Amino acid sequence: MDYDFRFHSRRSCVLATRGMVASSQPLATQTGLDVLKRGGNAADAAIATAAMLCVVEPVSNGIGGDCFALYFDAKTKEITALNGSGRSAAASDAAALRKQGLKQMPLYTGAAVTVPGVTRGWADLLERHGSLSMRELLQPAIETAERGYPVTEWIARAWRLSEKKLLRAPDWRSGDRDNGPEQPSGAELLLKGRAPDAGEIIKLPTLAATLRGIAAEGPAFIYEGEFAKAAAEHVQRYGGWLTAEDFAAHQGEWVEPLSTDYHGAKLYECPPNGQGLAALVACNIANAANLARMDEAERLAHMIEFMRVGFEVAQKEVYDPKWSKVDKKHLCGRAYGISRLVDIDASTAFQGHVFGRTGNDTVYLSVVDGQGNACSWIQSCYMGTGTGLVVPGTGVSLQNRGAGFSLEKDHPNLLEPRKRPYHTIIPAMTTRGGELHACFGIMGGHMQPQAHFQVLTHLLDGMNPQQVLDAPRWQLMGSGAKLLIEPGFSPEVLSDLKSRGYDVHLVDGFDRIQMGGGQVILRDAASGVLTAGSDPRKDGCAAGF
Repeated sequence: MDYDFRFHSRRSCVLATRGMVASSQPLATQTGLDVLKRGGNAADAAIATAAMLCVVEPVSNGIGGDCFALYFDAKTKEITALNGSGRSAAASDAAALRKQGLKQMPLYTGAAVTVPGVTRGWADLLERHGSLSMRELLQPAIETAERGYPVTEWIARAWRLSEKKLLRAPDWRSGDRDNGPEQPSGAELLLKGRAPDAGEIIKLPTLAATLRGIAAEGPAFIYEGEFAKAAAEHVQRYGGWLTAEDFAAHQGEWVEPLSTDYHGAKLYECPPNGQGLAALVACNIANAANLARMDEAERLAHMIEFMRVGFEVAQKEVYDPKWSKVDKKHLCGRAYGISRLVDIDASTAFQGHVFGRTGNDTVYLSVVDGQGNACSWIQSCYMGTGTGLVVPGTGVSLQNRGAGFSLEKDHPNLLEPRKRPYHTIIPAMTTRGGELHACFGIMGGHMQPQAHFQVLTHLLDGMNPQQVLDAPRWQLMGSGAKLLIEPGFSPEVLSDLKSRGYDVHLVDGFDRIQMGGGQVILRDAASGVLTAGSDPRKDGCAAGF
């Protein structure tokens, strides 16, 4: 069956009090909700949902990728941030890549593979906040991978984009084709050598076996045993440097989130090496402006320019914090927002901005339990299935997060040994008066901070969670003043943006996937009522009890 992907949700919100889960695939949402019904908390449900998403949406995330999280503890009212991103190999060598004639990091070779942080991230969250065992929480994902499941619509179309990469097909078009051997193991994530169509049932037995190993042994199965050796060997076959020792050295990290006040709410983001700083800077500048007095076109033009400045700051300040000697908190303060506001002229589109590389394939999930604990969780292999290098016999495709490094000698994201790259995936959370307000996130490369800014603005303007996710979005991208925009803005607004110098491109149908897909759960502090929405640009849903 063919789809034009011009879906209009016309959904109302989902409301509950004892727990809520929202994700990009219904089977994953139900898995997390089942955990809450059995007495698990937000951390437990998040990991069960995340594991299921590795199975039912393997072209957007997986065990071979990274993760980040924000967690709200209802007892302490504290928000903590988990950095579950992996590091480059100890033997990483930017000079060697430059000698090959490369000016940018390769996208799909072993050199682009960093240590996958997802499994360690699951264990870190459970150890600090969870109440159930890894074995119990991974069981639904294991059974689904073994028995099979029907592939959903958006995911089926996205699967096609990774088909030739997984097969290393002769006619596969990539900008940096490696000279490694053929890789038949990529077929482990395909159905008889091809991407499954919507409605077809697919089984992933080798991935199920890997999940069984993690359920039995925990993160040691990935970082200390045969998997690490096999993965390192596979990466090296394709020109990378990772070793089993690099896997064994990996650790996640609990860090203090960054935050800024925005029209009565406090927005929290993970600190660098994630790009959440871009959203914080945009909100910080907007908080210093008087957007309420502007008409729609003027307000939109200002928000776009605030976001542009946010990315300008992020390109300079987002890199592995171990290489940073300067705290980033001042960039989220009121004084900095005011200082940048006076530099902005929204009457004319800024033409000088150039974005770095980005991908659009990620999974995000939001969970709030009946006690008010909340987990904002995101995981990804970056560009679909990442490098497309599937470790033979495991069903695990390795990420290409190393593409976030630079080969320029003086660049803050220069490829160096055991370093974390610039990361696009970012969860979000807001509070009001110290109480949880919203647990949310929107997927999609450089769209993510832009969507955080837009979604939060709509929420604080009075829209409900489903309305903010249904609303049309805009996205700065590429070079100059290229602006992607979805149907739904008035012709007058589009004409106004063009008159200011924006290169406006309308985006519809399946192409809307690059505008991000999100999940939002609000919590009313007085009543405990949870209100959720799920993005129509994905196959998922919200469910509560």
